[in-house]
Amino acid sequence: MAFLNPARPKADRRLDGWERSRRRAYLAGLLPALVVLGVITLLPGLFLLGVSLTPLSLVNPSTVFDFSDPLGNYRELLRDGRFHNSVLLQLHLSATSVGLQLAVGLGVALLLNVRARFFEAIRTAFLVPMVLPPIVVALIWKILYTPDVSPLHRLLEEVGLPVDSLITDPGLAIWAIAVAETWQWFPFTMLMVLATLQLIPDEPLEAARIDGATRWQVFRHITLAYLRPALVVCGLFRLIDSLKAFPLIYVLTNGGPGTATEVTNYYGFIEAFNFSYWGYASAIAVLMLGGVFVVSWLVGRLGWNEVHHD
Repeated sequence: MAFLNPARPKADRRLDGWERSRRRAYLAGLLPALVVLGVITLLPGLFLLGVSLTPLSLVNPSTVFDFSDPLGNYRELLRDGRFHNSVLLQLHLSATSVGLQLAVGLGVALLLNVRARFFEAIRTAFLVPMVLPPIVVALIWKILYTPDVSPLHRLLEEVGLPVDSLITDPGLAIWAIAVAETWQWFPFTMLMVLATLQLIPDEPLEAARIDGATRWQVFRHITLAYLRPALVVCGLFRLIDSLKAFPLIYVLTNGGPGTATEVTNYYGFIEAFNFSYWGYASAIAVLMLGGVFVVSWLVGRLGWNEVHHD
């Protein structure tokens, strides 16, 4: 039918040309950012992978190009009981801290989901821990966990319930780290859940109440269904960040007592900076990076399937 409207093909060609020009301009603007991102992320990652294939040590720097046994570090990690223990501790810390952050953040968000200026001020106050530098958070909890200077310990002594320092107890030190990290990061979950609660329509809630549903039934079958995508995102982000709890461990326990809080990233730090085994520490970092990708994919996949099924 083009012969009925000879101007149309020309207009279409003009539109196609404009679209191609727009795409070229878009790519031209995006390319510098991609180059910078590749330089600061991809190149260090490739260098880390390369170093992990060598026995590099500061005692013998020339081994940086020694690829005679590229899988030697990884075979050694399979036999390293201390590394296995660090992985178990990392899983324990991540599961505990992320679970507490989701539970506390969800509970506080439900309590603060009220439209009032007073509660808005309280919400702002709850965000303070999240914006503090990690080292400041670590120092705060170092004071709280030290009986000689801790106001919390003094209060417990006054009421006749003295307790020892949690960070010196091998069975409780990892829980003390999890509590400190939960205090710092539960506001992230609270903020995400509060934002989602504000978007839940009133109609299904009112319909459920009219049908005689209890508060628990309304929360379980309606509210939680709307909140589940936000909780999955929060859990994914916090799970990845839980692998970076280095400042808390460094300040509070220094990996102790013994190896009670020596998680994987801290063990890699010891191997790199205490013993100068950079090749071995790089192999630990590569395995951690691979674990982060796998866990992220699994959590995202499971969360998407659950939300899509609902």
